[in-house]
Amino acid sequence: MAKINLRPWREELRAEKQQQFVVMLLGAAIVAAGMAFLWKSDLDSKIAYQESRNAYIQTATKQLESQIKEIEDLKRKRDELLARMRVIQDLQGKRPVIVRVFDELVRTLPEGLYYTDLKRANDKVSIVGMAESNSRISALMRQFETSDWFKEPDLFDVASVDDARAGYSKFTLSVSQQTPELKAEDK
Repeated sequence: MAKINLRPWREELRAEKQQQFVVMLLGAAIVAAGMAFLWKSDLDSKIAYQESRNAYIQTATKQLESQIKEIEDLKRKRDELLARMRVIQDLQGKRPVIVRVFDELVRTLPEGLYYTDLKRANDKVSIVGMAESNSRISALMRQFETSDWFKEPDLFDVASVDDARAGYSKFTLSVSQQTPELKAEDK
């Protein structure tokens, strides 16, 4: 006698394979979700680590900027102090020079001539004065030529005076100042 199996074995096999497929699909989804969770948490931790590094760099940058500003302020103050020191040293060094310049102005002054106005701008001295005659102005210019402290006298104007000082001529000249080497006793 032949055995006939009337059970629906194909449907059971199909149902079993479908059940295995669903289980594998769920397993793959769970594994994928786990991997995605691990990847996201790793990415979040890297982002947090980088943000903490950025925050550290920003605080360090702010500290460095404040230090740079402080250094710039100190440099500016140092430059101001150095400039003041240079001015003081220049004044100390030129103190005897101005005395010698005035002394030389008096030494070069011939009789019959006097100064009414003196102005100094850089190395130029402008002189306005009164003279009894033009020859005395010429003598003054010759004195300036031979002076160690002055050079290049330049006469601008000579005019006669019409007031109580009749006979006098008003003159305007400029002369360049030069500073010869001072001796030890002059300093």
